[in-house]
Amino acid sequence: MVNLEWYRTFKAVYKSGTLTGAAEVLFISQPGVSLHLSSLENYVGYKLFDRTGRKMVPTERGKVLYNFIIEALTKLEEAEKNFQRSTEKHTPTISVGMCFETFQITLEQYIATLPFNVIIQFGEYPEMVENLEKGILDIIITPQMVPKSGIDYQPFSSETIVLVGGNETDVQTFQALEEAGDFEAVELWLKQQKWYGTTGDMEHLRRFWQLNFNKYPDFRPNYIVPNLNSIVRCLSSGQGLAVIPDFLCKKDIDSGQIKMIWEGKVPLKNTLHFATRKKTIYADEIALIKEIFMKVMK
Repeated sequence: MVNLEWYRTFKAVYKSGTLTGAAEVLFISQPGVSLHLSSLENYVGYKLFDRTGRKMVPTERGKVLYNFIIEALTKLEEAEKNFQRSTEKHTPTISVGMCFETFQITLEQYIATLPFNVIIQFGEYPEMVENLEKGILDIIITPQMVPKSGIDYQPFSSETIVLVGGNETDVQTFQALEEAGDFEAVELWLKQQKWYGTTGDMEHLRRFWQLNFNKYPDFRPNYIVPNLNSIVRCLSSGQGLAVIPDFLCKKDIDSGQIKMIWEGKVPLKNTLHFATRKKTIYADEIALIKEIFMKVMK
């Protein structure tokens, strides 16, 4: 049986000419629009639109279907408008992109307090920027700026990539070598330790090593765990080293669960940005998300 929302979505795409425009009119996500439209096309058995770039051009069958349903659909929408409770309104859905660890440290604890629906997406930063531009995401938190004409980047915080160790790690030898400026010996000592890393992600370690030793690391971590927060938990119960952003482990360092060992000869810093589209209907909701991040990461 056909879902009435599929027809409503079909009408919005037909009139706006884009999936993003339909999503804004309907107050749903762009993936939701795509799902409704593909469901309707599967139901009727033929294509309703040709995808030309970002534009959705109705096919001849699509035009026939639109002309057939528009009068009845308009009457149903008018009935809904006249008979629904006056206090009822659409609840917007905001799609937010960031790395998994950032979500756990910042927004996770506030999700239940937000007065709107939220979809969280994790992924690679360039991909998230593409999804932001397409309208699939509404805001992303990123240390990387991918230039796009329709996207604004607002710096709001910074992170320092630091060397940390388990609370049982003996660092006296390291400290003596570092104070003496013997960085060949420092590198050798570091390579003799047990290291933690995350699946498929060596970026922090590579950049840290390149900055301090003018080369890429020629070893791989001994222990590969799911994410950076897992590394912190593993280190808190023993020995080992890892290179991670300082804001992810500040509380654990302050409480003595893990040790802050070295910022490097030259601190490796990333600037964190809010990235949003220049035109958005969700300015108030996005402002609230920004407020939470700035409060947590001040």
